[in-house]
Amino acid sequence: MASRIEDYGFISDNQTVALVGKDGSIDWLCVPRIDSGACFAALLGDQDNGRFRIRPKADDARVTRRYRDGTLILETEFRTNDGVVRLIDFMPQRSMHQLDRNPTVVRIVEGVSGTVSMRLDLRMRFDYGWVVPWVRHIDGGLTAVAGPDGLVLRSPIGLKGHDLHTSAEFSVGAGDRLPFVLTWFDPAGDVPDAVDAEELLDGCERRWRDWSSRGTLTGPLADQIRPSMTVLKGLIYEPTGAIVAAGTTSLPEQIGGERNWDYRYCWLRDASMTMQALVQGGYLEEAKDWRDWLLRAIAGDPQQQQIMYAVDGTRRLPELELSWLSGYEDSAPVRIGNGAAAQYQLDVPGEVLDALNVARSAGMAPDKHAWSVLQTIIKHVYRVWDKPDEGIWEVRGGAQDFVYSKVMAWVAADRAARSQHLADDPHAAKKLRGLADYIHADIMAKGFDEERNTFVQAYGSKAMDASLLQIPIVGFLPGDDPRVVGTIKAVREELEQDGFVARYLTETGASDGLSGTEGSFLICSFWLIQAMALAGQLDEARELLQQMLDLRNDVGLLSEEYDPVNKRMLGNFPQAFSHIGLVNAALASKACSSG
Repeated sequence: MASRIEDYGFISDNQTVALVGKDGSIDWLCVPRIDSGACFAALLGDQDNGRFRIRPKADDARVTRRYRDGTLILETEFRTNDGVVRLIDFMPQRSMHQLDRNPTVVRIVEGVSGTVSMRLDLRMRFDYGWVVPWVRHIDGGLTAVAGPDGLVLRSPIGLKGHDLHTSAEFSVGAGDRLPFVLTWFDPAGDVPDAVDAEELLDGCERRWRDWSSRGTLTGPLADQIRPSMTVLKGLIYEPTGAIVAAGTTSLPEQIGGERNWDYRYCWLRDASMTMQALVQGGYLEEAKDWRDWLLRAIAGDPQQQQIMYAVDGTRRLPELELSWLSGYEDSAPVRIGNGAAAQYQLDVPGEVLDALNVARSAGMAPDKHAWSVLQTIIKHVYRVWDKPDEGIWEVRGGAQDFVYSKVMAWVAADRAARSQHLADDPHAAKKLRGLADYIHADIMAKGFDEERNTFVQAYGSKAMDASLLQIPIVGFLPGDDPRVVGTIKAVREELEQDGFVARYLTETGASDGLSGTEGSFLICSFWLIQAMALAGQLDEARELLQQMLDLRNDVGLLSEEYDPVNKRMLGNFPQAFSHIGLVNAALASKACSSG
């Protein structure tokens, strides 16, 4: 069985990611890019769906882990009765040395003290654990080939093949360093040449530290916030600038349930919010790269714009179920692709324009081409802002007039009216300001419950929705406005449990067309922290922030959701939304600041 979600660390080469468990097992790796098929898929099935485990033979080894400061180089230390061994895992950026387009995982086993007996278990399976490759030995390692996929493992120890997997046993003494280099390649070409693992480690660490040194976060909790910035960087697909929502697919929102989705794509909403967090941390280059990706992805008829795209801008993301995978802890089905790509979600233009406004304010140079594209978005908002949509939570039970969606339509008009591109066109700015004011009045008339003193999930509804906490965050109303304070109170009374906030109550809110329940969405708790801080409730906000910081796993990672009853993480991992929320909540509560 796969490890608990919180027992994984992750490594990235800014084109794909791998999940590494505390037991030294890589249970998830998609190659050659993050939305490709997995060659290790034990995360969503069992060991025969592919894994790469290196660990001591002793079952009682004590484990500690850390990332090297400012990097995604993961160090797992196993302490046994016979000694201590360290496993160093990383993915070098592909522009290094001869890697070219070949994703590579490097594992270095380092003897720290004593002599430790080790065991290796390698099960290579392509196409999400379905295809068993043809494996043959070569000088210094082995290759595995099936169809369009190939892997080459180079190892200083002897490897044995049996029962469709590869194994080895070896000992590591103090001072020993044994490299294991696994590289994907296209079998139609040549097997990649061997590379020096130590050189790759030095170069990878140098690049990560150079990137981290550009950060500008300061303040009492800045050191705790910086790892979240590194996570967000690790979720960027560097060749295009796209920002994916998470590194995995189908990790469940309820153990044993059907709420299992593929998050290895670029949602405009998630990416816009990620960009804002990166900008506040001093990373304008990533903001520009994402803007350039955005302009390519959404080019064309604005009525054909989508809420999400593949990392290269591909629009068709057909949703399929993989019947041969049992799912994480039997949470089926396992899905790849995402049918929500075809949904209409009114909030997305507002999030995009808000993010670009933040980036421009932070110093990103304006782009004339960007403005012409954004004008088409605004014209589209004029036409559709009063139409029902599926909303931020992508419900599958029918469109509604969601209040948050209308608020973000207001944001789109408001940010466009403020744009420096309109400095010489007061008529256009006035027209946009008029649209913003009209939408604002409509929301106040139809989306606010005077009797309960709170905004509601949708026009004509009595249900609450955590996205309403965004109302003061985006500036729709001041944080200390009585209607905002009343909304915060209502959200806490109806959706909060011990600091954990649900998106909405499935039994009383929008019908999402699915069975079962779900965990608490972590970003909703971070929104609550921001809203409370803006309302002047700073002591409570800081207390809740510390609770959320303590929720991270031992290497600082967060998933999408949390189960406060069973006290475990749920949902895809690591989740950009959660780390965005952490950064923004810390800034709002003045736990750190952007220098």
